[in-house]
Amino acid sequence: MNMDDMGATPGWLTAISWVFVILAVVCAAVVLYDVHGRGYRQRVRPMELVWPLAALATGPLALALYSRFGRPRSDKWQREQGKSYEGGLTAIAATGGLPGGVASAVAHVIGVPLVVASGLTIAGLDLWAMIAVIAVLATAFLFTWEYFVSTVPKRGLTSRQGLTVALLVAFVTVLAFDIGMGGWMLLLAFGLEFMPSPSDIAFVFLMQIGLILGFLTGYPAVAWLLSRGTKAVA
Repeated sequence: MNMDDMGATPGWLTAISWVFVILAVVCAAVVLYDVHGRGYRQRVRPMELVWPLAALATGPLALALYSRFGRPRSDKWQREQGKSYEGGLTAIAATGGLPGGVASAVAHVIGVPLVVASGLTIAGLDLWAMIAVIAVLATAFLFTWEYFVSTVPKRGLTSRQGLTVALLVAFVTVLAFDIGMGGWMLLLAFGLEFMPSPSDIAFVFLMQIGLILGFLTGYPAVAWLLSRGTKAVA
């Protein structure tokens, strides 16, 4: 059973999908305006890309996290408040998990069309191929982040040490993330027997739900890696 074999999308789901997707675009625009229009620039410049992409992927969740944990990390906010912002493990794990979520979201944008266009299947199913391709791409993207932006430079690791640690962090994070994201896709396909075509707006919305679930299941893994000192946050 491939995704194209599944039933038509009900009208109510299409309507909800459009509402949430538009809301996510608005959330991303709000973050962009706050960072560049209002001047709440992030100390780590690459996070200025991560935050709006996270908002596109998870909508209000990312906006809420940005308001609570992202804006306070800007120099402007700290000058206005007259205090520095460190944040506890909860804040650090929440922001530290965002690059993994964004890596998965970007992997979906690339991986799904790639699998559809190539006709790639595993055990006769394009869904298995999508899950595998997305996991590989997400791990590669997150490895790049951990190696060049976050853990390796923050911890001052050597190139050899950095390769191992960045790969470990990326693998564990994506694996935990896929418990939510991949589990959601499998539930839709085999439990509910419903998965819209990738060209359907409902597919985008359902993948956004999966990304939110992935963020929730990935959070404990990120917190564990941080508590052990294995992972650092940019």
